[in-house]
Amino acid sequence: MSDERHGVPRDVRGARRPHLSRRAILAAVGAALLAGCADSDQDSVSAKVEALSSPPHGTDQPTVQVPVQRGGLPAAPATIPPVALSIPVMSLNAKVDAVGIDARSGDFAVPPSVERVGWYRYGPGMEAVAGSIVIAGHVDSAAQGKGAFFTLRDLTEGAAVRLTDATGRGYGFQVVGVEQFRKARIPLERYFARDGALRLTLITCGGPFDEATRHYRDNVVVTATVSG
Repeated sequence: MSDERHGVPRDVRGARRPHLSRRAILAAVGAALLAGCADSDQDSVSAKVEALSSPPHGTDQPTVQVPVQRGGLPAAPATIPPVALSIPVMSLNAKVDAVGIDARSGDFAVPPSVERVGWYRYGPGMEAVAGSIVIAGHVDSAAQGKGAFFTLRDLTEGAAVRLTDATGRGYGFQVVGVEQFRKARIPLERYFARDGALRLTLITCGGPFDEATRHYRDNVVVTATVSG
């Protein structure tokens, strides 16, 4: 991750972006490799979402002896970045930028424009068959107004989400959970996992806004699984 310092510059002053610290993200990366939205003091947790990142039970198999042959490691599949995100029920059609971590602030490097969203390029891409594809975006900005994810917290289970790659190929997902967490309580290992069921994770800010720090207290996380 040595090239993170060359990521997208910090957003414009007054923009409310997901405040996801470098220290917190990198702590999760070491193990595997960021949260509906109500202004309460309790984190909302979805058992359905949690199960997606949990290993299946009852899968023990008898030991099988397999001949060992010397050989090289197979080449890893090329990462396919998403370039567009659409959520029809939100009337959202947003461009997707590949981002990392802002070296100056240590935050998730959400694109400066509130109309665009950022895909975490160090995690799974659209070629993945497992793990969490993470996309974060602004909820709003004092300078630019409503962000791409302004109404993300209002999504409900069953809502359709679509990612598109540079070739124009679309990948469909369906919302299975909407959660909200205090920023310090987000279970990072769940949302930045490279294993478990393939899923799309959308993150923005939520909860009450702190005028002193110019940040929202919470993060809203929407999880969607691959649709048929």
